[in-house]
Amino acid sequence: MDYKAVLALAIPFGLGIVGVGSALALGRAVAAAMEATGRQPEAATKILINMATGCAFIEALTIYALVFAFVLAGKI
Repeated sequence: MDYKAVLALAIPFGLGIVGVGSALALGRAVAAAMEATGRQPEAATKILINMATGCAFIEALTIYALVFAFVLAGKI
């Protein structure tokens, strides 16, 4: 099996793992933020800012993986 066949199988599989991981992480972050807002409604603004920052970092990692996949797809 040459490297092109390995890349053709590994890239979609890796992107699927990244997508599922990102979805789980975003869901957990939002759920924790909603729970924290429910416990302390007066701190909702600070919680929202911290949650949005965390979600941006999670999405950035997902986009980096997508760019990396496109670079590797160019090798096929």
